[in-house]
Amino acid sequence: MQALEQVIDLAAAFEASTNPYMLLTPDLRYAGMNAAYLAEVGMAREQLIGRPIFDIFDGGPTAAGAENVRQLRASFQKVLTTGERDHLALIHYAIPVTGPDGVVRHEDRYWSASHTPLHDVEGRIVLILQHTSDITELERLRRARDDSSTVSALDMLLGGGVMNRARAVQEDNRRLETERNRLVEMFMQAPGFVAILSGPDHVFQMYNDAYARIVGRDDIAGKSIRDALPDLAGQGFYERLNSVFETGEPYEGKGVAVTFRPEGADRELTRNVDFIYQPVRNHHGTVVGIFVQGHDVTDTVLAAQRQRLMIDELNHRVKNTLATIQSIAIQTARSHEDPRTFAESFQARLLSLSHTHDLLTRSHWEGADLRDVLEHETAAHGTTRIVLNGPPLALGPAAALSLGMIFHELATNAAKYGALSDPDGRVFVDWTVANQTSRILGVVWREAGGPPVSSPTRKGFGSRLIERNVRHDLAGDVKLGYASDGFIAEFLIPLDRDTQQHG
Repeated sequence: MQALEQVIDLAAAFEASTNPYMLLTPDLRYAGMNAAYLAEVGMAREQLIGRPIFDIFDGGPTAAGAENVRQLRASFQKVLTTGERDHLALIHYAIPVTGPDGVVRHEDRYWSASHTPLHDVEGRIVLILQHTSDITELERLRRARDDSSTVSALDMLLGGGVMNRARAVQEDNRRLETERNRLVEMFMQAPGFVAILSGPDHVFQMYNDAYARIVGRDDIAGKSIRDALPDLAGQGFYERLNSVFETGEPYEGKGVAVTFRPEGADRELTRNVDFIYQPVRNHHGTVVGIFVQGHDVTDTVLAAQRQRLMIDELNHRVKNTLATIQSIAIQTARSHEDPRTFAESFQARLLSLSHTHDLLTRSHWEGADLRDVLEHETAAHGTTRIVLNGPPLALGPAAALSLGMIFHELATNAAKYGALSDPDGRVFVDWTVANQTSRILGVVWREAGGPPVSSPTRKGFGSRLIERNVRHDLAGDVKLGYASDGFIAEFLIPLDRDTQQHG
């Protein structure tokens, strides 16, 4: 009962106050008002309750009226956004007044208004309380003073000084607020990361979304940099900030690696950044904070590193390719005294090398699949005559080049002397990866249905190239078998060696 009585007393005091008060809901509809407010606006309570305030007071058709509406709406919005009281020192609002003849006219009135948020127990704004003071007489005195050639001290005090200062302060505040909001918006939407740190402990005052993303957390406002970002310890950033704060000299970093552990992440994340620490000074010239601005340049740094690696790789590949071509030319010349046959064999081997280069180029020299290499080197002999059987297997560049040349030699020999020289002949290629720990590739090339096979009386260039590539370039083992029912070649090649070397 006591609480109820207090509520009744408050309501009675609200209604009996000689100062105009009214209450708005967050969507700016009338929720209540006292008798003084109703007397000021010349309207009945039933005409206002539940109505949007700007349906009642729309400002009229003039530009000045539209500006008044804008000011009032902006004040309400500020209260709803900040949760704090806002003041309007001076606002011009005409009030509809019904004359003795029943005609409604608008009377110019001038007001000073305060807008106060009312919160519920959970801190949400449920109402806005407006308290207004009618200062029309003061404004009329000011205008009378402006029109009079004689200005008294009292006129200056009441009509000029107070009103002019109120008007000037309000205009200055409005301009400052607009400019501040524009700067904050630019700050928050900046493409790079920015933050403002204050004091010798470098406490976060403001930071934008880009900064929150790069550090991997969004709960750092009001914290010192050591508390907010403890993962920076040992990386030199605390020390650089201290130096800028103490010396007043800015610091600039280019492509600096910084490691964070984002909240909820199970591993660290390293990024490269260009940044500057710029001292912020007060009007005495004393450093009071640091402005942090920069960009994430990780992709650029990685691209530069990748480009350097590619240039080194290209130089290495060119040297290897030239050495391979030289070896092919010398060995082919030894096996072909006739210039015409030499040219044909030499060109075929160069084309084989070129085919594998094409495959590697498609993958930016990151490697090629074993099946793709086989299909590339045997496509000229028909897809139905060569049977491939094995799992997908990614080869490094060095293994792809060497195996490409090996399969070219095997296919060429099979077409000249082996299974592919007979219409009914077939070639079966099987491969597996034995021992997953050390990753040993086993390949078997088996020919069937061709003419009888016998061991050669001398070792030709193809055999020497195969053995040299397997043993020297791939560090593997090779076994060539010349059974009467078909030629067989077996290889064992360590794959991990190719992942450690680039050619």
